[in-house]
Amino acid sequence: MKTLTLEVRGLFEKLDHLAVERHLSALDGVQRAEANPASASVTVHYDETAVDDEALRRTIDACGFHCVGEQVPNHVGQRNQMDHEGHAAQGGKAPAAKDAMAHEMGHGGGMEMADMVRDMRNRFWVALLFTIPIFIYSPMGGMFTPPAPPFGLRLDLWLFFLGSAAVLWPSWPFFVAAWRALKNGILNMAVLVVLSVGTGYVFSVGSTFFFPGVQFYEAVAVLLVFILLGHWLEMRARAGASAAIRALLDLAPPKAIVIRDGQEVEVPTSEVLEGETVVIRPGNKIPVDGEVLEGSSLVDESMLTGESMPVNKAVGDTVIGATINKSGTFRYRATKVGADTALAQIVKLVQEAQNSKAPAQLLADRASQWLVLIAIVIGLATFAVWFWWIGSPLLFALTLTITVFVIACPDALGLATPMAVMVGTGLGAQHGILFKNAGALEDATKLDVIVFDKTGTLTMGEPRVVELVAAEGRSEDDALRAAAAVDRGSDHPLALAIVKRAEGLDVPQMTGFENLEGRGARAEIAGEPVLVGNRRLMDEERIDLGALTAKAERLKGEGRTVVHVAQAGRVLGLIAIADAPRPSAKAAVAKLRERGVEVAMLTGDNEGTARRIAGELGIDMVLADVLPGQKADKVKELQAQGKKVGMVGDGVNDAPALTQADVGFAIGAGTDVAMESADVVLMKSDPYDVVGAIELSRATLRKMHQNLFWAVAYNVVAFPMAAGVFYPLIISPAVAAIAMSGSSALVAVNALLLKRTRLEGIGGGQGSAGGRRDPVEPESIQALGSTSQAHQTH
Repeated sequence: MKTLTLEVRGLFEKLDHLAVERHLSALDGVQRAEANPASASVTVHYDETAVDDEALRRTIDACGFHCVGEQVPNHVGQRNQMDHEGHAAQGGKAPAAKDAMAHEMGHGGGMEMADMVRDMRNRFWVALLFTIPIFIYSPMGGMFTPPAPPFGLRLDLWLFFLGSAAVLWPSWPFFVAAWRALKNGILNMAVLVVLSVGTGYVFSVGSTFFFPGVQFYEAVAVLLVFILLGHWLEMRARAGASAAIRALLDLAPPKAIVIRDGQEVEVPTSEVLEGETVVIRPGNKIPVDGEVLEGSSLVDESMLTGESMPVNKAVGDTVIGATINKSGTFRYRATKVGADTALAQIVKLVQEAQNSKAPAQLLADRASQWLVLIAIVIGLATFAVWFWWIGSPLLFALTLTITVFVIACPDALGLATPMAVMVGTGLGAQHGILFKNAGALEDATKLDVIVFDKTGTLTMGEPRVVELVAAEGRSEDDALRAAAAVDRGSDHPLALAIVKRAEGLDVPQMTGFENLEGRGARAEIAGEPVLVGNRRLMDEERIDLGALTAKAERLKGEGRTVVHVAQAGRVLGLIAIADAPRPSAKAAVAKLRERGVEVAMLTGDNEGTARRIAGELGIDMVLADVLPGQKADKVKELQAQGKKVGMVGDGVNDAPALTQADVGFAIGAGTDVAMESADVVLMKSDPYDVVGAIELSRATLRKMHQNLFWAVAYNVVAFPMAAGVFYPLIISPAVAAIAMSGSSALVAVNALLLKRTRLEGIGGGQGSAGGRRDPVEPESIQALGSTSQAHQTH
């Protein structure tokens, strides 16, 4: 099964996307299609053996929209290049060259939205320009006696000219959208705009040339001005929802320096080829992913990982596109370019998440369709009741009918959830929390218990020195220096942990290193023998531990690995090594419990060791002695108790449990399989981000509910008021247009306010409780690239 995100031009009305989804889903081989009007794109899940990409594009074009191509960026830096070269659109439809470049960089949807915003603004100003003299000349204005129409024209002909100029060109997109919607079997807001504006304009033209009657030029023009103003403001808000994507796209540099024919050549980043040598100097942004060939430097990876400290890079290390070189000069081989870069894959995941539909949105889409039909029925019934039954004047009945058509607003209902999802997933991506779909965003709010796999998730997943015990008369540093000197000759994980802990100490030189299988190692320092190893080695060499015997047993009972250090036949001290908890793990557990979420630890360790670590972190529920194949069963047992379960893991053996859980969270430094199986990827490998993910989910769901409540409540109140149920309290079409436009704009702005909401675990909300952030391995970003590629063919 392949996943493809295509850019779709021409999604003018919020319900236009339903036609794209309907026609694509009808194709053989398409599992589902999810379109998003705010991002101007559609994500298609399909069997590439049954239907090809070209068939998908032809289907979109047949709906009356324009399929530009795949929206996943060939290289995200292209947007900066385009701005740098001055090719940004100045208004109206982009030229072919710009369309091609927009397709190349995968950001055409955002640029098209900017074009639509400008176009709607221009139409608003034209409509307003001609509406002002209409209002002055119209008898309905009544403010003063207007001057005589120019050129000796009759007043009705002059109003016809002004009204046509104010209505025809400014409203034309609504007529096109309405025709396209009806052709595709969709009822959207454009249909209601055409019914209201079109009815008033046609009736006015008829009364001007064919039969005596009142003219609606003023009312129709004012109505259209407010409709256009509302659409303009709403489109600006919709464009703001994609700010997260644009921010990610802007990370990569527009140019790169590569070696070609032995010379340094500056080329667009999108033209860097896999295998080419890239030259990086101090202050440069790294254009694509690769492996260092020459030189070394410190690289700031905070733009993608959130880690503030620069990371040292040397020959053989991996570098990530869009990160910043801080100091030295180096050369590296490009290993992933274009759409394969880690940054491009992150953008792709965010796009797919924004296009996915929460369960509430599926219901809202269907309700929006019915709302338009209900508005048409109520509008016609209103005219029938007031004109034929009650006997009111034609002008009054027609005005109420137009008001009903105008005030009905399926746009607010259609925007309620996708705007919240776009902002929520975008905000998460900016802070290293990648939701793969809207369903996970909604389900994360319902979790009763979070199960953490211990190794690599709550702990660092590698041995670290956690305690030093010195013999009487010696210091901890004496034991550490001696052990580090010997272990420099070993690549054993415990030896590496000791050497790492001794960084910054003056470690002496050793000679005669000898590895003692299963016991430790031996060497000489300044002519004296030094032993580093387990209790068995000490016993064999008849080293008296003295008072350290009891301390060694205590450490061993706590699940520590105890390394004994002796020099010249006398013990120097003990080094306790364990898989240390991540610095933020305890705070994450406390915050989750504070929010009513139970926390469980899942591990293959024995009960005693597991209880010790759980006690340090404040976890009561311990699932110990669990074999790798039993992890999913433990999740099922909790689900059988009626609990919604979240699972946090990083390894291959966590994949079944991540899939079984209601929401799976994968640590970013974990395996590709784990990230493929999860619903949420925590890029910073920080357990505290689980708190951030849940808080963000809850805040996003609140916005969804607020928007849905407003959209439904608005229509419940609006329909009877527009139909004259509360007569003599009635509203005019212009006021109805303001209410309609305001409801859509309010929904969009309310969703955007999520960006300004202070959330625990997101941005500044984490600092006080989360403590220091864990260093993030660059492999976490690299792994995501291959994970997303695997997801395409999964």
